Amino acid sequence: METLKFKTNVNCGGCVANVTPHLNQVKGIEKWEVDTANPQKVLTVETPGLDPEVVIDTLKTAGYKAELI
Repeated sequence: METLKFKTNVNCGGCVANVTPHLNQVKGIEKWEVDTANPQKVLTVETPGLDPEVVIDTLKTAGYKAELI
């Protein structure tokens, strides 16, 4: 299992609710969470080997930014 971390602009619970249906549809994401208390709003994704660009593009589709850290 691989852990990917992204700096995002997912700032609050409402933002998390907006991205939830998008991230839940991605095959290859076992588990994900956003630490909105962290100043970088870190999205952590557990995956068996997903290309990070898939997560970045998924958040972009939902109207958010993500950058691999």
